[in-house]
Amino acid sequence: MVHVGVLGPLKVDDGNHSVVPKAGKPRQVLALLALYRDRMVPAGMLMEELWGDDLPPSAPATLQTYILQLRRAITAGRRDPERYPASETLITGRGGYLIKGGPEPSDLDEFTEHAAAGAAAMDARDPRTASARYSRALALWRGPALADVPVGRVLGPEVLGLEESHGHVLSRRIAADLQLGRHSTLLGELRTLVDRRPMDEGLSAQYMLALHRDGSTWRALDAFQSLRRALFDTLSIEPSARLQRLYQAMLKGDPMLEPDAAVQRADLDEPN
Repeated sequence: MVHVGVLGPLKVDDGNHSVVPKAGKPRQVLALLALYRDRMVPAGMLMEELWGDDLPPSAPATLQTYILQLRRAITAGRRDPERYPASETLITGRGGYLIKGGPEPSDLDEFTEHAAAGAAAMDARDPRTASARYSRALALWRGPALADVPVGRVLGPEVLGLEESHGHVLSRRIAADLQLGRHSTLLGELRTLVDRRPMDEGLSAQYMLALHRDGSTWRALDAFQSLRRALFDTLSIEPSARLQRLYQAMLKGDPMLEPDAAVQRADLDEPN
């Protein structure tokens, strides 16, 4: 069994021994097997990832060679390879291959668990627990998903999906923190995120709200204008109706923009 990590550079190790190969295509094979840990990955899917439409006649044999190389890497780190053969970790099944994970969950499994718990807490109107669980989910990320792996037709959409999940959880954690009245501590983080993604309306809305609650409504209104210019200059569109309503509410000083005072008190009263 091996330990698997995909939320950052590919991490697959057998105890203290990394089995991640240096060559690109074997690394792609291992990354796809790691992503689907404990599930059979069809050989056809692996070959599509490696070669796409340019499938060479030697593809099945070459894939088998890559599997053999990975098994050798697993064997190299084992003190008793005869008792624990690599073929029982990287398993050949009917029409595909499976990598057997260890008893510990993968970082992706943990991320999914914490994110689901955070969502459940938000549904239960418990932003403090939601923020804590979302934070634990985000802490599992060591960098962009599979950052050191070349991606093909199969891994590409998978990586995009993981990054979208990260962005969603980050947004939900910020939303929970805003409910808790933590707007002042969010300003630096939100400013960095908005600078990186100047046309992301969700982030801009959260940044505007944090600024407004921190007593800098003029800066919040300026942030709206910056978003408006970015959208118009790039896409020739105006901000969404939701952002327009937020802007107008700030102009009017709408009290509904303030966080729930009861929620803030509960957050301050609870130990960290």
